[in-house]
Amino acid sequence: MTASATETRTENGLRPNSLGVAGIVFFVVAAASPLSAVLGSSPAAIGAGNGAGAPSAYLIAGALLLIFSVGYSAMSRKVTSGGGFAAYVQAALGERAGRAAGYLASIAYLAMQAGLYGIFGFFANFIFAGFGLDLPWYVWALVAWALASVLAHFDIDLSAKVLGLVMILEVLVLLVVSVAIVFSGGAQGIDAVSFTPAVATGGEFGLAMMFAFASFIGFEATAIYSEEARDRDRTIPRATYTAVIIITLFLVFTVWSFVIGYGSDQVQDAARDDPDNFVFGLAASYVGPTWAMIMMVLLITSFFAALLAFQNTIARYLRVLAVQGWAPRALSRTHPKHRSPHIGSAVTSAIALLAIVVFAVLGLDPYTTLFMWFVGVGTLAIVVLQTLTSASVVVYFRRNGSDHSIWRTLTAPVIGTIGLAIAAVLVLINWPAMVGADSGFSQLLPWIIPIALLIGIVLPLSARRDRAGNPTIDSRVL
Repeated sequence: MTASATETRTENGLRPNSLGVAGIVFFVVAAASPLSAVLGSSPAAIGAGNGAGAPSAYLIAGALLLIFSVGYSAMSRKVTSGGGFAAYVQAALGERAGRAAGYLASIAYLAMQAGLYGIFGFFANFIFAGFGLDLPWYVWALVAWALASVLAHFDIDLSAKVLGLVMILEVLVLLVVSVAIVFSGGAQGIDAVSFTPAVATGGEFGLAMMFAFASFIGFEATAIYSEEARDRDRTIPRATYTAVIIITLFLVFTVWSFVIGYGSDQVQDAARDDPDNFVFGLAASYVGPTWAMIMMVLLITSFFAALLAFQNTIARYLRVLAVQGWAPRALSRTHPKHRSPHIGSAVTSAIALLAIVVFAVLGLDPYTTLFMWFVGVGTLAIVVLQTLTSASVVVYFRRNGSDHSIWRTLTAPVIGTIGLAIAAVLVLINWPAMVGADSGFSQLLPWIIPIALLIGIVLPLSARRDRAGNPTIDSRVL
C-alpha cells in the first residue's frame, strides 16, 4: 500500500510541518466565518426560531459537536490521514463507503463555497453601493474568486496568515459590540432568561437548532490538514477541540448579548421585522455609526476568509480522491515549489466560476437562490457526514480494540451519532425555511446527498492495485 517515496514527494506530497495548532484553527474558524455566521444566522434563529432562547440552541449544537470531536480526535490518532471524513469512514466501513463519503464531502464543500460567492457578491454590492461604487453582485464575486484562486495556488502558510488576520479582526469587531451591550446593561438589564429550559426549548426550537448547526460548518476540516501539521498526533486533536470551543463560546456570547441588547421580550420582533439591520443596528446604538460601518466592511472580508478556507479544503479533498484512484489522477499532483494541490485548486476555481456565471446569466438572486440553496445542501451534507463518521468511530474501535477509554471510543461517539442524526432530520423537516422556498427546484436539492453516496458505493473500484488486490496508494495520504 505504499507508493514510491519519489512519487509521493514530487507529485503528491504536500508541504510537511507547515501548520501548528494556531494555523489549523485559523483555517477552520475562518471557514465557520464567525462574523458572517452571526450576522446571517442569528436573525433567523431568533426571529423565525425560538426568540430569546436562541443562545441555548447554539450552546446545545456546540456541546454536541464537542462530543462528536471526542471520537473524531481519537480516530485521528489511529488513521494517519489527510482524507478527513472519507478516511475515517473507509477505515471502519470499507473502501466503497469511504469513497462515497469522499464524494459527498467534496460536493458539500463545493456547494458551501458556491453559496458563499453568492452572499459575498450580494453584500459587497449593498455595502459598496453606499460609497458610490454600484457594481453587479457577480463582479464582486469574480474579484473574490480571482483572489482566492491566486492565494490557494501558493504555499499554504500564506493563506494561513491572511485567514489569521481576517479572523482576529472579525472576532474583535463583534466582541466590542457584545461587550458594550453587556457593560451598558442592555435594554432591560442583564439576565439569563435565554438559558432557562422553558425559553430555550420554546418556539420553533428545531429551526433555531438548524441555523445553529449551519454556523459551525467548517470546524471538522482539521483532519484535512494532517499531512501539513506539525506533530499531527497532538496538533489535530488540539486544533479540533480548540476550534469547537472557540466557535461555541463566541457564538453563544454574541447571540446572548444581542438578546440583552434588544431585551428578551422584544428581540424576536426586532429580528423578524428587520433582519438585515438586526446586528448593525445594535452596533450603531451601543458603539456608534462608524463602528457599524467598520462591521459592514469586515463582513466582506469575513466572507472572503470563508471562501479561501473552503478553497483550500476542497482542493485537498479532491487530491485525496485522486490519490486513492477515485478521481482523475492529475488532481493528486502538488506544485513542485509551493507543495500546494494546485491542480485540485484550479478545478475548484473552475467549478465555482461556473456557478457564478450560470446564476448571473440566468439573472437569479444571489442571496435567495445561490446562497440559500447551496449552503442548505452543504449544511445537510456535512451533518450527514458527521453522523456517518461518528458511527464509524464506534465500528472501528469495536473491531480493532483501543488504548483509549470507553468514553472516547464508544459512549461519546454513540451520543454524537444519535444527536447528529436528529440534527439531520431537523434540517430536512425545516428544509423550506432553510432554502427560503417550499416548492420548485430547491425542494429536489436534498436528493443530491443519497445520489452522491449511492454513486460512491456502486461504482467499480478503480484504484491501482498490486497482485494481491491491495491499493498501491501511500497510506499516509488516506
